[in-house]
Amino acid sequence: MRVAYFINQYPKVSHSFIRREIMALERQGVQVLRIALRGWDEKLFDEDDLSEQTKTHYVLQSDLLPLILSMLGAATGTPIRFLAALRLAISMSSRAERPLHYHLIYLAEACRILPWLKAHQAKHIHAHFGTNSAEVVMLARELGGPPYSFTVHGPEEFDKPEYIGLSEKIRRASFVVAISSYGRSQLFRWVRHQYWDKIKEVHCGLERAFYDVPKVPLSATRRLVCVGRLCEQKGQLLLVEAARILLEKHIAFELVLAGDGEMRPEIEALILKYNLENVVRITGWISSTQVRDEIINSRGMVLPSFAEGLPVVIMEALSLYRPVVTTYVAGIPELVRHSENGWLFPAGSVELLAEAMTGYLALSDSEIERMGIMGHRDVIERHSVDTEAAKLVVLFSESAK
Repeated sequence: MRVAYFINQYPKVSHSFIRREIMALERQGVQVLRIALRGWDEKLFDEDDLSEQTKTHYVLQSDLLPLILSMLGAATGTPIRFLAALRLAISMSSRAERPLHYHLIYLAEACRILPWLKAHQAKHIHAHFGTNSAEVVMLARELGGPPYSFTVHGPEEFDKPEYIGLSEKIRRASFVVAISSYGRSQLFRWVRHQYWDKIKEVHCGLERAFYDVPKVPLSATRRLVCVGRLCEQKGQLLLVEAARILLEKHIAFELVLAGDGEMRPEIEALILKYNLENVVRITGWISSTQVRDEIINSRGMVLPSFAEGLPVVIMEALSLYRPVVTTYVAGIPELVRHSENGWLFPAGSVELLAEAMTGYLALSDSEIERMGIMGHRDVIERHSVDTEAAKLVVLFSESAK
């Protein structure tokens, strides 16, 4: 079967779950055309991402002329379909967070990818995220392209569903993927009951190569690692505040912030303000192998997120026998269970975060190992990328009939 994937930016350090999904589909015989708006010049650290970069078609890599010519070709070649797509683009700009000219650009991008879809003989196109990428594939369908679907991750789609036309995208799609039961419930809110059957739960997954490494004994160092983009929703500023409390109480610990992002300068300034340079380290962007090493060399992961879907890094930590200290947010409690395979606490409280970190660091090696074994079992059962990709193969095939 031939399908296409459409992503805003690909490959990307924080989008390893998309790469894993595509590669799992190909292992099951699906021929996947990769299309992205941007990402041809992204600085990458993972060999698999570098390989994916060479396999991807980029809509915006050249100047605007191909976009303009594609739009003119669609307007003259299939004028009725083009007018229908134009009307849809205009209607999507109503109440939208972005003005009309953005939606006309999405239409031009849809026109641009049509020849690639035709050349690949794609029977279906799937987008990741319910924002502009989902609109582009929806417009491509209106122009005569294949049926489409998209995966909603959150939290962005849940924050502004009316402003991204989420309900219209769901109604027109062959199906829509939610990565957790919580995510599915949020999508139920924005469409009538008659469309609920379209919304399927397919988890993000891990490939065996990531976690199929020798089990490493717990480090004697009281180190916690937080993996993720340095941004508001991940709560790293709160984590630094909690680290200050632990330091003031003379609790021995180390904290590694594995990642990078727009809030790095603010986080670094807070680390300096509280004199935490000797206990808090920021790695910057690192490869999947380096992420795995940081997790293995810790006693557990801490993720004080304010908003989430269901973070893949939680799956990665559990697969490596490292419990997770994290919040009762979105789909997280569907995987992390308090005192069984992790430690849960309410989001937004620096005191409760510090208390959770203190309690977890006080656990014995045997207690952490017990939780790690349960976490490993749970994530392998629930988040095998090959098992989840098989669900997508069925859905793609049904859509293509």
